[in-house]
Amino acid sequence: MENKKIVIFGCKNTTRYLINSLSDKFKISQIITISSEKNNKINVPDFTDLTDLSVKFDIPIYFCNKYSLKDNQDITYLKSLNIDIAFVIGWQRLIPEDLLNSVKIGFFGMHGSSSNLPKGRGRSPMNWSIIEGRNHFYTNLFKYNPGVDDGDIVDTVKFSISNKDTAETMHYKNMVSMRFLIIKNINSLLTNKVKYLPQKPLIPTYYPKRNPYDSLIDWDLDIYKLEKFIRAVSKPFNGAYTFINDTKLVIYNSQIFDFFDFDYGHYDYGTILEVFNNEKFLVKCNGGVLLVNEYESSSTIKKEDFFNNNNLELKKFPINNQGFYDI
Repeated sequence: MENKKIVIFGCKNTTRYLINSLSDKFKISQIITISSEKNNKINVPDFTDLTDLSVKFDIPIYFCNKYSLKDNQDITYLKSLNIDIAFVIGWQRLIPEDLLNSVKIGFFGMHGSSSNLPKGRGRSPMNWSIIEGRNHFYTNLFKYNPGVDDGDIVDTVKFSISNKDTAETMHYKNMVSMRFLIIKNINSLLTNKVKYLPQKPLIPTYYPKRNPYDSLIDWDLDIYKLEKFIRAVSKPFNGAYTFINDTKLVIYNSQIFDFFDFDYGHYDYGTILEVFNNEKFLVKCNGGVLLVNEYESSSTIKKEDFFNNNNLELKKFPINNQGFYDI
């Protein structure tokens, strides 16, 4: 087992966390990632350059020519490594089938949903779980197949979703679960003693890819749903956004201030009701008043400013250089 080649694929902060967690327990043979220059072109959310970890832990690192891994030079190099086992953490692309077949034990990754696999395959299940108001989440260590999140399951962890969880805290919970599942099962994986569990024979469901329109705030939305929506797309992602005329404002943190509307009942939804000395502000919403605690804007916010409830100006404010992002 000491000579087994363990390779980590990834380019996100979840990848960084895993490498830091495993390096004092197991010898990682290689890091497979993309360069900062490559990321400037494709803009992977929550990207991190892993060069420093390569130096810190003396792990060889390879920067792929293509994030899709559909490049002849990448394929030739990766096959030459004679990988025993690969963990794919923070790599938002399917692994080509010929690479899957070239690894002795297999490729393994993490995926989960509030209903558990095969329900909730696809994109951004943790974000969707907050939006949908779920109260728990199942995350799985599973073996890669050519399909989307359809491989056999190695092990599962269930954790709660509180009414204060955000996209960030959900990722923290998932990272801790990821570390636990891999450390718990890696010896069994390396010695081929794992009892794989096929996914339940149910009709699978898939969460869709997200784009800028998904994070645009609809101020007609019920305040309960609006508060969950803001938590779901907060950091480390781009945040929920809105406009005052042609000025974009991004909200990262908010809370329901009250369901009583004080003397603000005559204002339209999306109107700024008060701006406090610390620059936090209140917004009139459908069903109550929202307190915005953390936000970003290039202009000063003033009482009785009104947030636009349309996306006509959206193209002036692209999320990234592709005009979309995938959380």
